[in-house]
Amino acid sequence: MHKYRNYIHIIVFIIIVAISFNIEINPFKTNDQAVFSQMTMVNMKEDPLYREIKEKSTGYLDEPEDAYIDRVWKKTPGRNGQKVNVEESYKRMKKNKGFNEELLVFDKVPPKVSLEDLGPAPIYRGHPEKQMVSFLINVSWGTEHIPDILDTLKKHKVKATFFIEGTWAKQNVEYVKMIQEQGHTIGNHAYNHPDMAKLNREQIYNQIKDTNDVLYAITGETPKWFAPPSGSFSETVIRVADELKMETILWTVDTIDWKNPTVNVMLNRVMEKIHPGATVLMHPTPSVARGLPSLIAQIKEKGYQIGTIDKLLSESR
Repeated sequence: MHKYRNYIHIIVFIIIVAISFNIEINPFKTNDQAVFSQMTMVNMKEDPLYREIKEKSTGYLDEPEDAYIDRVWKKTPGRNGQKVNVEESYKRMKKNKGFNEELLVFDKVPPKVSLEDLGPAPIYRGHPEKQMVSFLINVSWGTEHIPDILDTLKKHKVKATFFIEGTWAKQNVEYVKMIQEQGHTIGNHAYNHPDMAKLNREQIYNQIKDTNDVLYAITGETPKWFAPPSGSFSETVIRVADELKMETILWTVDTIDWKNPTVNVMLNRVMEKIHPGATVLMHPTPSVARGLPSLIAQIKEKGYQIGTIDKLLSESR
């Protein structure tokens, strides 16, 4: 019994010591953690550097922008805002002993209204200040230029959105798989290229749903984006697509490649109209196959990134 009483006394002593002392130094912490823990002991918020970061942080505040329906451009995505994370910025700058703008840490501030919160409406473009454009490649005939286009996109590390017709997909399963395997987004381009504006509700539904079924059977994924052939649509088309949980995509810049223009004519046509948030319509035509390398280079020279419709319409900055 005496032996156990001694053990109890030792345990009680250890507990009292642990409660009495606040051990801040932990040898297992990283250097960054140790520095920050020591600074918290002298009250981080009283440090002149912390106050400087906090005062200057207001100059970097960028409010989020909600998605909205524009009178002309219809459904328009919002954009994340950003604000300085003062505490994390302080941790980084303390090691450098002074304010450094390049060491600021930002938190994103999401908008309150997203595209998904808006009612049915077509989408023509991305956010008008987003320095990104998207290639929309509508595919409903031919295969001869698909390999060259895919090779060019791969070489330049560009991802595009291919809107594929249902009947074309059934006849060209390997090409559909190739497009998916290379990381491009696949959208729906109706089943047999009808004038969607002239169809009734049931016909519209079948054109979109049948194509979704074909593409799902090939890729294992149901498309989220629908591009009406020739850009022809009605209010019913928009609503049926919405009921199928799809967005209707149109364009702001047209290559008019189906007229087989020279490469220079096509490049000039696009570059005169390119803008932040642009959607560039093209097809697997000879003009696009020949001119795509130069088009990509010129768009990048203008300072734009090129991304899929998913990335263009996201709220990321």
